[in-house]
Amino acid sequence: MNLILEFLLLVGIIIYSYLESLVKVFIPRRRKSVAGQTVLITGAGHGIGRLTAYEFAKQKSRLVLWDINKRGVEETADKCRKLGAVVHVFVVDCSNRAEIYNSVDQVKREVGDVEIVVNNAGAIYPADLLSAKDEEITKTFEVNILGHFWIIKALLPSMLRRNSGHIVTVASVCGHGVIPYLIPYCSSKFAAVGFHRALTAELDTLGKNGIKTSCLCPVFVNTGFTKNPSTRLWPVLEPEEVARSLINGILTNKKMIFVPSYINISLILEKFLPERALKAISRIQNIQFEAIVGHKTKMK
Repeated sequence: MNLILEFLLLVGIIIYSYLESLVKVFIPRRRKSVAGQTVLITGAGHGIGRLTAYEFAKQKSRLVLWDINKRGVEETADKCRKLGAVVHVFVVDCSNRAEIYNSVDQVKREVGDVEIVVNNAGAIYPADLLSAKDEEITKTFEVNILGHFWIIKALLPSMLRRNSGHIVTVASVCGHGVIPYLIPYCSSKFAAVGFHRALTAELDTLGKNGIKTSCLCPVFVNTGFTKNPSTRLWPVLEPEEVARSLINGILTNKKMIFVPSYINISLILEKFLPERALKAISRIQNIQFEAIVGHKTKMK
């Protein structure tokens, strides 16, 4: 009898959740304030990380900017200061566990507890599997997923004590679907999406619902890391658009942020389409970018 009651309750929750989602389509979500909160952004010296820092500066947050490129992150900091933000800059290699732990300790001593962390630093080496160098594969995983573990392990205890905070994982649409010649990158982004979902579930199990989580999943972004990307069905995004979508998602506590938003629908459809149809869609999509294939650079 208990099982039947629990099943009926589940049906009621599903119906209520769909109705709630439908209402939210027409009623804007309430936006929280992040003014005065300490925000740590990795990979802040370029692209999405830089533009996200600008968005938080506009929100009057206190910024902690990490990047391996000293010149790039200082340029970001200068612009953020002009926007009125208090900024602390750290040169950090997010593939180095010891350096991450030491830098977090330094942030705690010099700045205080971090309330929002945006794990944005990333690495990508477009190539077929046999052309991919071992050290490039290792670097991809060290930056794109292992660094997330070390950063969150170091920052999470203070969030748990306060039952407050926001953990943002910058992943990719490649964390939900695959693209040839990006095997290490896709694999690492699948891991990043899994990290986000598992961490979200664990925080809920612990009853720490005051700690929010978000995961950003854009399509190709024109940051220069992937050379000459093009597709027929997806747009190639500018980092400004992605950063705006990310800050809106954070301020409304959105868990999964797809850019563009309709990508979510296509990913759902992929789960129901036969393999032959998926191959046909891939041909129509005609994704292209520069990659090392057979040890030579080609458009693929």
